[in-house]
Amino acid sequence: MSQESVSPPPLPVVWRPKRGRIAAYGFAGVIMLGAALMAIFLSEQFTLADRIAMIGLGGVVAGVLHLLGRVRVEADERGITVVNPLRVHRYEWPEVLGVTLIEHEPWAKIDFTDGVTIGAMGLQGSEKDRTVRQVRELAALIRERGEASETG
Repeated sequence: MSQESVSPPPLPVVWRPKRGRIAAYGFAGVIMLGAALMAIFLSEQFTLADRIAMIGLGGVVAGVLHLLGRVRVEADERGITVVNPLRVHRYEWPEVLGVTLIEHEPWAKIDFTDGVTIGAMGLQGSEKDRTVRQVRELAALIRERGEASETG
């Protein structure tokens, strides 16, 4: 499938990894369940504070996994939003130059007019064909919205 043959998807659209989300939230659930079971079944020498700390630690680990599971790239009429674990970046269409997915890279990269290149963790290189299609869809939107709005 050539890049030109992909038409832009209808907006709004959200691209996110499938396997990464399943793994992150699946492990978060297992960690929380394990922490709760440990807190319940710890020997009686452990105090209530120890049990609460056990659940709290599980919550912290689950929170970090949530940060990994929430990654995505959103496109709407006004522009794109790149949600990575710690930062959310919002750009209008005229600010977006292009998107690339290099083989063996962990995720796609998006280039902007201010010279910044941001890794888009929502477009995971490990999901090969699925991510190639998503990157082509985003590239088609960039051609349609970014370049068209500058020249049109």
